[in-house]
Amino acid sequence: MSNINYTNHITRINSRYNPDNNRIVENRTFSATSDDPIEAAKYVHMAMREVDETYTRITRDAGDAVKKILSAKLSDVDFEYQGSVMTDTHIKGYSDIDLLTICNRFNHTEISKVREAINNSWHYNISQLDNLKNYNNSFYPYQGNARADLRKLRLDNESLLNSTYTICDTTKPKAIKITNQHLHRDVDIVTSTWYDSLEYVLSGNDQKHRGIKIYQKDTDSETEPDYPFLGISMINERSSFTNGRLKRMIRFLKNVRSDADAEIKLTSFDINAICYNISPKEYLLMDYKQLVFLLWNKMYHLCNNEEIDDLKSVVGTEYVFRNKPEKVSALRLLENEVWEIYNEIK
Repeated sequence: MSNINYTNHITRINSRYNPDNNRIVENRTFSATSDDPIEAAKYVHMAMREVDETYTRITRDAGDAVKKILSAKLSDVDFEYQGSVMTDTHIKGYSDIDLLTICNRFNHTEISKVREAINNSWHYNISQLDNLKNYNNSFYPYQGNARADLRKLRLDNESLLNSTYTICDTTKPKAIKITNQHLHRDVDIVTSTWYDSLEYVLSGNDQKHRGIKIYQKDTDSETEPDYPFLGISMINERSSFTNGRLKRMIRFLKNVRSDADAEIKLTSFDINAICYNISPKEYLLMDYKQLVFLLWNKMYHLCNNEEIDDLKSVVGTEYVFRNKPEKVSALRLLENEVWEIYNEIK
């Protein structure tokens, strides 16, 4: 007999997906599951569904409100969104949208790789070589103080947001968190700068290949480059190819993680990697029960195979579980939860 109370799980998931108690949203959420006699199956259906578009629109509105405030006062700043809202894999009723405030006075670059590529021209086609040469010819080292520019942008963000929002947390090193009490949404505001990778240059400045480096207030430093736009593009493209199945799996694991009695310390970054690393050929035509089994099987073999050390992030720049035993333990907890669910619906 299952240890999971699916009635409570369904209540929780409805609360997350409909934090504003919108009756229309509630009806949409339950419409696809109300006829299924098995509570566990209802839960799986709901856990795989996307957040209602009304909720997502309000979340974006909260981000746009912050953007409007900052853009009216700041100069030399680009604004972009990152995170699960941009892939429609968000599940929570809070903290789901990140607004990047990107200092554009300077760009970090891979200029040495660009010049090395020019010297090894036989590896590239004519278009790529033109892109490399044009970038190199227009490159000039920044004469200002890049670190001071980022520090000032972070402080300016704090000042403007503190004066606007009653609830504004500036203590975190990487992000400022505000709460829009009118829209009932949180927004994380991240100070960063552009990182022009070799792939970005080769692509002819396709933004999905452009990285960012995040400013860390506590150490007055920047992180290693991240590629959020590439990750968003890869998840969106693969999910489209699989008729939405990739995103259903991601949402399902996020909901199971959030509803488990034990705390499962896996991030969206981790869950995205687990699901993305399953070959789409394996699940292209699968129904929801088969998807649940596939996810359990993937996690079971990861937990019991040294290959777990080789699993990388969606964009392939970071090992997810290598030298992280606490994450492997968390994966085992999630795998057990999914196995119990599968046994209820099979």
